[in-house]
Amino acid sequence: MMSDNGYIDGSWQLNINVTDLNVDIALRVKGDLHIGGVMLQLVEALDIALDWSDHGIWWPARNRWLNRTRSTLDQYEVQADAKLEFTPMHKPLQIQLPNLSIIELPVDFSCNVFGAVIQICKKCGIRHPEELSLMRKLEKEDLKKNTLIPVQHKRHRQKQPMSPYVDSPNSHNNSSNSLDFYSPHSNRSPQSTLHHSPGSVHSLSSNSPQNTFNANNSYFAGSMHSLHLDGGYEQILLNGPHKPTKEAFNLLLRPKTFAEKARMNKGWLDSSISLMEQGIRERHLLLLRFKFFTFYDLSPKYDSVRINQIYEQAKWALISEEIDCTEEEMVMFAGLQLQVQLESQNPQPEIFDQTDGQEEDDIDSALKELKESLEGTTAPSSNDITNVPELDAFIKIFKPKKFTLKNFKRYYCVFREYTISLYKSKEDRAGEPIARISTKGCEASPDVNLSSQKFGIKLFEPTKEGMSEIWLRFDTKELYCDWMAACRLASKGKTMADSTYESEVTTLKTFLSMQEPAADDSIVSSSGSVPDINVEDFVAPRFVRKLKAGQFLKRIKEAHSNVKNMSLTESKMAYIKAWQALPEYGITYFIIKMNNMKKEELIGVANNRIIRMDLQSGDSVKTWRYNTLQTWTVNWETRQVILKFEEENIIFDSPAADCKVVHEFIGGYIFLSMRSSDKNQTLDEALFHKLTGGRL
Repeated sequence: MMSDNGYIDGSWQLNINVTDLNVDIALRVKGDLHIGGVMLQLVEALDIALDWSDHGIWWPARNRWLNRTRSTLDQYEVQADAKLEFTPMHKPLQIQLPNLSIIELPVDFSCNVFGAVIQICKKCGIRHPEELSLMRKLEKEDLKKNTLIPVQHKRHRQKQPMSPYVDSPNSHNNSSNSLDFYSPHSNRSPQSTLHHSPGSVHSLSSNSPQNTFNANNSYFAGSMHSLHLDGGYEQILLNGPHKPTKEAFNLLLRPKTFAEKARMNKGWLDSSISLMEQGIRERHLLLLRFKFFTFYDLSPKYDSVRINQIYEQAKWALISEEIDCTEEEMVMFAGLQLQVQLESQNPQPEIFDQTDGQEEDDIDSALKELKESLEGTTAPSSNDITNVPELDAFIKIFKPKKFTLKNFKRYYCVFREYTISLYKSKEDRAGEPIARISTKGCEASPDVNLSSQKFGIKLFEPTKEGMSEIWLRFDTKELYCDWMAACRLASKGKTMADSTYESEVTTLKTFLSMQEPAADDSIVSSSGSVPDINVEDFVAPRFVRKLKAGQFLKRIKEAHSNVKNMSLTESKMAYIKAWQALPEYGITYFIIKMNNMKKEELIGVANNRIIRMDLQSGDSVKTWRYNTLQTWTVNWETRQVILKFEEENIIFDSPAADCKVVHEFIGGYIFLSMRSSDKNQTLDEALFHKLTGGRL
């Protein structure tokens, strides 16, 4: 029954565009109809025998998915003037891997980014997807000034041009072909029947028996299965392709200042919102990167792809000068990179399922854990002061001040627990020290130059006024390693009684030994020939400008001779460990303005602390540890981050990145620190969103 051309039963007309068919369907609905009922009515109206189970309703005007199928149109505030779309939830997305290869995968555009990253990592065989995320590709201009990236979904209504760099599984050169992966959704969409012309990026179809990645055999979160790769994809994910630096620089940003390093982080997507809701559309290009630098259970046995992608991200961060290092360290990294390049040309052992030896591995692991726990029970307690380990040596110390010369003074120093005590002589140790340095929560940076035999530490002591800088200079490499290891543990709130002290010392000694030149500088590939080496592909540009290519080439050969016996995996792992030893490793920068202050400052977010820094020099001003952090929230009205520590509260806004990005880094690191030693633990996605959501 109708009255005045309308239905008196309260129903109204809802228009929905079916994007696969480009057809508009008009449905007669009521406001109390739930979304599931709308989709059922729509499919019945289409009367086409296809599997529509991968489709959902998208509301372009509100930039949101109507994915709660039990919610009604009234609850979503959908009215007669709404224009909705019935569209596939899984769409092809172009993804640049850390090794700069670009692949194309079907990704769920309706789930949050955290879930999308889990899907991507599962198909690529990368364990622990919680360590990665997606970010937008920024341009050089984005680093020049403080700007935020708004979600302008209307601008993306037209298809973005596909990247010209999509890598083919059958070639390491640039190609218009994408990496075809198995997709359980690709044969459901009506689009799967469409044919593509030669030279186009292929759709992700499971109907083709060739050149596919079997996701059913790959790593699933929480399992310990080894990786199975098919066809040419093994080389793309595990080793290559090798890109010359000039070509890579077209895909990379090269920050010059701490401000530019901070502005790079504006590109991170919000992990709690879907791709579509952040303006990402079909075949747009996103960057997959390791976001959190705490790599859980990094195993050469199960993590071939993961290790390679971490290595590649570290390599390009060093070459593009995103992270700083000394000249000697750069030469060492170049030597390791050369070894990786040479070993990658050799046939590598096939990756196969190691489940036959799993039981034995579990027994070995249990015995190791039992041994460590038993050894831990015999460690001296903090109350037993007679057995507390300590260091003592003559050290040159200097406290830098403005407009003063470097005047080191020699003291006899004793490092005990968290305190360095200074004496004029060894005989004075029985009395009171002339000064004390507190190292708990300190920041320690190496000040080393092997060629001039300089072994020093720049120590930043936490005080009420901020961080007080003190320089320590040692006579030998051995002394430096012992004291640097103790300082690093103290910065984490640990003493030399901790079981990791000896391994920390060993790591430092290994790191320095790899930088020492060797007598044999000959390089021979597996085929017996001497490879051509372009120095620019191994060294950051600022070092190439400083020295001639011939001089650097000789030093790279010398550095390579120290590591020439390493296998492919060993050399990648050595590169990663050396990268982790750098002072700037694992620190993500953000430009901030403290509450009611106009001055721009810098904060660094690391895995265990937040550092307030000078924007120009990067020097530490103050450090807050996560173990003193009580709450971390966002004031969504003022877009400010609020951190409540035991000793004080700090409030700041972030002019160069969304406040949610800063908050997510802090909450994300706290989430990762809560991972247990159980390697079969399941990923608690709800807890991640609780800690990174920005609300109490």
